[in-house]
Amino acid sequence: MTSPAPTRPGVRIARPIPPDVLDELRSTDDAGRPTAPGTDEEGGAPLRCCLRRSEPGESIALVSYAPLRRWAAETGADPGPYDEQGPVFIHARACPGPAGDALPFTDSHRTVRRYSFDGRILGGRLVEDPDGFDAAFTEAFADPEVAFVHVRAVEYGCFLYEVRRR
Repeated sequence: MTSPAPTRPGVRIARPIPPDVLDELRSTDDAGRPTAPGTDEEGGAPLRCCLRRSEPGESIALVSYAPLRRWAAETGADPGPYDEQGPVFIHARACPGPAGDALPFTDSHRTVRRYSFDGRILGGRLVEDPDGFDAAFTEAFADPEVAFVHVRAVEYGCFLYEVRRR
């Protein structure tokens, strides 16, 4: 298991899926399917509830999550065709959330996708090195049109976490 990148001054904070949303997803996911928990025999699944990798033997669930749709519902935005949902791993039962504010899942190529205040994609940046996240966030939020970014896995395109404008 790889440890997260160390916290540095000025680093933006990764936001896990909020606890109230997790409660909903543990019953029915954003595609309307009942959640089916299982035991993770191997470990290593990127958990979006606590922003760490699963340990072998933990009870987890793979659910469909629509982060932009949920953000739009909070803000009144209409993301239109940019609304998407995808698979995310979560603990099958409530967990304490992230243990700290270290930036998670920096051990592989990631995309930092930018979104406007009305939920439209404004572009993105491929981050190939753990030290590249600071620059990607600084670049994204230098644009006053950017409200937040999603950090996504390159290989599957899955949502990992959100970072909002301070």
